[in-house]
Amino acid sequence: MKVKVLSRNPDDYVRETKHDIQRVPRNYDPSLHPFEVSREYTRALNATKLERVFAKPFLASLDGHRDGVNCLAKHTRSLSTLLSGSCDGEVKVWDLTKHECVRTLQAHGGFVRGMVVRYCGNSFFTIGDDKTIKQWKMEAPGYGEEEEPLNTILGKTVFTGLDHHQKKGVFATCGQQVDIWDEQRSTPIRSFTWGVDSFSSVRFNPVETELLGSCASDRSIVLYDMRESTPLKKVIMTMRTNTLCWNPMEAYCFTCANEDYNLYTYDMRHLEKPIKVHMDHVSAVLDVDYSPTGQEFVSASFDKTIRIFSKDDGHSREVYHTKRMQHVICIKWSADNKYILSGSDEMNIRLWKANAAEKLGVLAPREREAVNYSQKLKEKFQHHPQIRRIARHRHLPKNIYHQKNELRIMKEARRR
Repeated sequence: MKVKVLSRNPDDYVRETKHDIQRVPRNYDPSLHPFEVSREYTRALNATKLERVFAKPFLASLDGHRDGVNCLAKHTRSLSTLLSGSCDGEVKVWDLTKHECVRTLQAHGGFVRGMVVRYCGNSFFTIGDDKTIKQWKMEAPGYGEEEEPLNTILGKTVFTGLDHHQKKGVFATCGQQVDIWDEQRSTPIRSFTWGVDSFSSVRFNPVETELLGSCASDRSIVLYDMRESTPLKKVIMTMRTNTLCWNPMEAYCFTCANEDYNLYTYDMRHLEKPIKVHMDHVSAVLDVDYSPTGQEFVSASFDKTIRIFSKDDGHSREVYHTKRMQHVICIKWSADNKYILSGSDEMNIRLWKANAAEKLGVLAPREREAVNYSQKLKEKFQHHPQIRRIARHRHLPKNIYHQKNELRIMKEARRR
């Protein structure tokens, strides 16, 4: 005779130590969970609404400059150090954790046109309207010492852009031509020209470190290889490009900020047409910077807003603005992928969250699990009309809202 007995193996539900995860028996058979999708949809809707409630991207304002902030530079080794140069020739070094200026130096007469930190992080270079390139020590001078540059190079013309090589003691400047300089010499080791009267910016490629890109005043973008004696390629746009930024993860891709309110992402191997056109700004785009992951970039515009784009999307996922912020001239994405720094006309540097609704600080394990779960839910239901409408909605300043509608009408008329 058979006797049926309930037998339970303790290994299936007892933890070995108190640090183990609780074992929860789950049956994933969909017939046992008939309302799972509707429950998840409700949770996704609530998560999307809460994300908009908690979206407070503005963190701090660093004030101290007496003129508009013209350029920013990230420290290559320290996350908490930022350098800024203003239109009165003053350079400030900031401690971002304390939100205070740790050092001020009068670097140039007239505008500071460009700044870059050397790859080792021990010194930084500045260029100005006084036709000089100056190299400064990163540490503040000791008590009683004078604030003197380590090295000064006097150029023949005004320099407008500056960038440093990722691995060598070599930097590039642009003005009437693109010059490659060795730090040990006072004359350029190589000069590139392509029948253009002036250049506005120059950038080294962070992956293929011998490549550079520059923006010229004849509406063209010119690419160079440092090992060659002549420029490589040139693409001519319909309007002038203000600056470009290379993707730090994809060696051949770069995004350029244009005067026609758009940003264009190109693959340098196929310059016939851009991979993607990023639209949303309603005035000239002045600066662009990639996130360290290479998945997103941030743009600064004359229309007093900052926008964050995914590299594959034609429209921005986020727009930041404040009542007091004027034309945004320069923008940087921090090296830990968490913050964005913007410098604008009205003498302030602003610190923003890269992810507007993200909670800063240490997250408890359960908190992190909840965040990840709601993130997955939002991804799963992102195309549902109601959820998409809430996730995409942004309040815009009245003038930008009206300009955007006007541009849309003009575009539709052109298409018709």
